Order: sequence, then structure tokens, then C-alpha cells
Amino acid sequence: MNWDRIEGNWKQLTGKVQEQWGKLTNDDLDVIAGKREQIVGKIQQRYGVAKDVAEKQVDAFFTPLANGKDQPEIVRSEDIRRFG
Repeated sequence: MNWDRIEGNWKQLTGKVQEQWGKLTNDDLDVIAGKREQIVGKIQQRYGVAKDVAEKQVDAFFTPLANGKDQPEIVRSEDIRRFG
């Protein structure tokens, strides 16, 4: 996955990220700054999920964008449950 694209568009993506993971604060988003390991860690911290679960959520959300689509994929709550 090409994270350069995500990092480069991070400011434009923060609204969608916050829509997906509402427990992430503006300060969290500033710290994350488009870095994969940072967002995985913050999701683990805020949601109390295992690292592999957070990674699956992040990959499902960002893969379309990293592969050239204009928008990330919003993962519905019922889909998030299957990651756990």
C-alpha cells in the first residue's frame, strides 16, 4: 500500500478519519499525521482492540485511497465487528 499518498493528503482526510473513528481527537489526528503505525496505535489505545484488529481496520479504510481512488472506504460498524 502506498502510504505516501495518504500522508500527502492527510489534512484533507482527517474529516473522514474522524467519521470512521470518532474517538480519535484532533490532537490524535495531528500526532498521527498520516503515519500508519501512529493511527494503528491510536486506534488500539482509544478502542481497546488488538494490534492486528486495528491494522485490518486501517487497511480496509485506506487501501482504496492508497490504490488511487479519491476517497477512503468507510467501514460500517457491522463490518468492524468481524475484525474482532
